Amino acid sequence: MNIQEYLSPKEELPLDRLLSDGGFASIFRTVACIGDSLSSGEFELVRQGQTSYHDLFDYSWGQFFSRMCGSRVLNFSRGGMTAREYCESFAEEKGFWKKELACQAYIIALGVNDLVYQGHPVGTVEDVCPSDHSKNGKTFMGYMGKIISRVREISPSAPVFLVTMPRDGHGKREIGALQAQLMYRLAELFPSCYVIDLHKYGPVYDEEFKKSFYMHGHMNPQGYYLTAKMIASYIDYIVRSHPGDFERIAFLPDHPELFTED
Repeated sequence: MNIQEYLSPKEELPLDRLLSDGGFASIFRTVACIGDSLSSGEFELVRQGQTSYHDLFDYSWGQFFSRMCGSRVLNFSRGGMTAREYCESFAEEKGFWKKELACQAYIIALGVNDLVYQGHPVGTVEDVCPSDHSKNGKTFMGYMGKIISRVREISPSAPVFLVTMPRDGHGKREIGALQAQLMYRLAELFPSCYVIDLHKYGPVYDEEFKKSFYMHGHMNPQGYYLTAKMIASYIDYIVRSHPGDFERIAFLPDHPELFTED
């Protein structure tokens, strides 16, 4: 047995190896996916000139992740979701802040609708008050910070993974780069907060990519499966790179008082 295969070499990049079993992402028994259409397995159909959109959660990357890792994954998402709507109405209406839905880990993939399609104010880290989310600004950054704070209210110390927007091969590059930069800044404000940087390390979603993994403006089943492999493999890399951060994960969410050192 070569134990080095289960460690993280200094020269390794996050997506150098894509796993089929989730690797160490499997240590999380309950995971919540907070996001928009790409977190919801949304399929875009065009028939007789009419476009329709369908959230099929069983085909979301979160549920592929679940089957891959053997974890219970909750879809806290919907097509078109923004960080603003999630905070101001959606999460409360769906009961996502309830203690009984607390998870061991949270994956947050928001930003496309906020910044590209809705044009919400971007904001800065100055809009985020980790100690009192009621003081957060009404900007994308302020709402993202509020989501993390509210998650930590029901599941203290739960690791949070912030997903960046992939490069799309045409346009929106500056917005994607900005969102990625902001996710790193946001992660610096909260403990146990990590960035899944698909913008830097993931494939470019260009026309060649979309021929195989897209159906019109959203992914096809193969695309959602590939995304699950990327997310799980990236989390595996993070766990291998910071093993001490996750050695007490079994105590979450039920015994957060045992997660931290005495």
